[in-house]
Amino acid sequence: MDLDTAASFRAFATRDGRLDGRLFGGVITTGIYCRPVCPARKPKPENVRFFSSAAAAQHAGFRPCLRCRPETAPELGAWNGTANTVSRALALIDLGALDTGDLQDLTRRLGVGERHLRRLFQEHLGASPVSVAQTRRLLMARRLILETGLSMSEVALASGFGSIRRFNEAFQAAGGSAPSSLRERSGAKARLEDGVTLRLTYRPPYDWPRMLDFFAQRQVAGVESIDGQAYVRTLAVGGFAGVVRVEPGRGDSLSASLWFPDLRVLPRVLAQVRRVFDLALDPEPVLAHLGEDPDLGPLLAQRPGLRAPGAWDGFELAVRAILGQQVSVTAARGLAGRLAERHGVRLDFEPARRFGLDRLFPGPERLAGIDPESLPMPRARGRALAAIAQVALEDGQLFGPGQDLESAVRRLTALPGIGAWTAQYIAMRALREPDAFPHSDLALLRAAADPEGRRPSPEALLARAEAWRPWRAYAAAHLWAKDADAASHRKGHPE
Repeated sequence: MDLDTAASFRAFATRDGRLDGRLFGGVITTGIYCRPVCPARKPKPENVRFFSSAAAAQHAGFRPCLRCRPETAPELGAWNGTANTVSRALALIDLGALDTGDLQDLTRRLGVGERHLRRLFQEHLGASPVSVAQTRRLLMARRLILETGLSMSEVALASGFGSIRRFNEAFQAAGGSAPSSLRERSGAKARLEDGVTLRLTYRPPYDWPRMLDFFAQRQVAGVESIDGQAYVRTLAVGGFAGVVRVEPGRGDSLSASLWFPDLRVLPRVLAQVRRVFDLALDPEPVLAHLGEDPDLGPLLAQRPGLRAPGAWDGFELAVRAILGQQVSVTAARGLAGRLAERHGVRLDFEPARRFGLDRLFPGPERLAGIDPESLPMPRARGRALAAIAQVALEDGQLFGPGQDLESAVRRLTALPGIGAWTAQYIAMRALREPDAFPHSDLALLRAAADPEGRRPSPEALLARAEAWRPWRAYAAAHLWAKDADAASHRKGHPE
């Protein structure tokens, strides 16, 4: 990725936060790379090389700065300025694709060749897929050393290294010092039983109250809860059940506390937290593009920090979306609660009990082959859930990232019980497709009504949304917020 040296240096000289996470500078005289917001004295222009990713700086032989801590920079939005294939590859790497498999497995899931993927990564990120994965492991390790009291062996496992020996070798090669030297600086003494708590930064603004309200309206008893200003839920990752608690953190960040019996799943859990709460979004291009629309513009001005909520698990979201077909959010929540009570896995886990949680949402293995008549819902819907559970059990990647929006929708609508609305909804929340748009959604049609209250047809709304590409999911989020505000107003002021 070609970078303008003069413009890049100006960003560092002015500590331009808009480029934080998009630009890194490596100082030749010190061998250290920094973020644009680094408080250290700026070097001479001739002594700085600029990179579009931390992985590229790391690959060039620079080590991370201890003052600005590149590992805490906001993530570059997966779809912002990169090829769609790179976006999906990054999502898969984030979820551990190169920790549990190799590059060949990754390219097979993406449907491209290894050489082509390496070329795309070099073009857009300045580093290979393997270098990106290794840099993410190292930066995760730095965060765990500096922010938690985990032992070095626990840090090695939690950051994705297969052994303490490999961890020490990689850390020494990348940073020029042993990992224990960082621990001496941090003084962290937290105990593992207290959970692992990390700050996850984002680019402001961020509308946490609206995000929390979205999940509060849909929380499933025993699986999820709202604890003050925090969202808490049980979650199964990599065969291990645990608890996640997310709340506002210091500055422009969320604080994520995790309790899991196996530390190896922590990177995947954190990746899910980032996806669910849409922390990789760069709001500027969304606000600039959608703000030009005369109807959407006022909505974005009212809530510039609104994000598109994600989903913790694709199968779970598919189940909940099917339950929500042709019923209200409240009714769908009740159906999901009864399903989880009857078929969810019971937990006897102290951190879960602390928040009043006692079960996992049922996975495909719990619903595949079940008698549809026994499910607390209409028979046709029960048959669809049982059939989808069987397909999901046979294909573990059914709801994973890896295909473009059109391919994903075709794949999903081929499943029993999933129409175009459900497929677009799954693509938006589980696959994190920023251009997904469930145009037949009743709430969207209500929110898109003209001043006289006339609603557009689904086809008319879809045609109107062409101008909102490639950010239609965010247009939908703002229209849903508008509809929710109108419903709240009607409830408070009955006619």
